[in-house]
Amino acid sequence: MKKVIIIGATGSLAKFVINAISSIDGISLTLFMRNRQKLHNSENVIVIEGEAMNYEDVRKAISGQDIVYLNLAGDLEPMTKNIVRAMQENNVNRIIAISSIGIYDSPLKSVLKPYRKLADIIEKSGLIYTILRPDWFTNVDEVDYTITYKGEPETGTSISRRSIAAFIAKIIENTELYKNENLGISKPTVKK
Repeated sequence: MKKVIIIGATGSLAKFVINAISSIDGISLTLFMRNRQKLHNSENVIVIEGEAMNYEDVRKAISGQDIVYLNLAGDLEPMTKNIVRAMQENNVNRIIAISSIGIYDSPLKSVLKPYRKLADIIEKSGLIYTILRPDWFTNVDEVDYTITYKGEPETGTSISRRSIAAFIAKIIENTELYKNENLGISKPTVKK
C-alpha cells in the first residue's frame, strides 16, 4: 500500500487530484487541511485537520507517508520549510509540488515570488521532487497537456485542472517518473 498525503486538500485543484488518485489501486490517501468542513467527500480517505504553518501538525501528518503532494496557498515559504523539514526528519523522500508558470521570468512579478521560493526550497532540500509550474487553470473537462523542462521557454496556454490531476496521478502511480524535475505544464497551443 502506497501512502500519499495531500497538503492543502481543499484547494480548487486538489479535488481533481483526489478524484484522479482515488482510481489508482493500492493507494492509502490522507488529506491534510485547515478546515474539514470544506471537504465534500471523505469516503475511503484519512482526514487530518491541521495548519501547515504549525510544524508539529505537519510532522505528525507526514509521519509514515510515502509521497507528499503540496497544493498550497498563502505564506508559502514557512509552510514549505515546515513540510521539507518534517519530510527529512521522518525519512519521507518523494514530494510533488505545485508552483506557478512565470517563476523564472525576469523581472519576477511580486505575486510569483512566493512560488519561486517554494521551488527553490524544494530543489535544495535533497528530497526527490517533481515541481509543476502550471499555466492558468480552467474547468474544461479534458486531459490535454504538454510539458516543458526548466530552462526551456514555457509554451502552451491555460490548462484544465483535470489535466494537471491526471499528470500528478501518473507520477504517484509510477514514482520513478520525472524525478528531480521542475516542469512547466500547459495545454498545447493549436498550430494554425
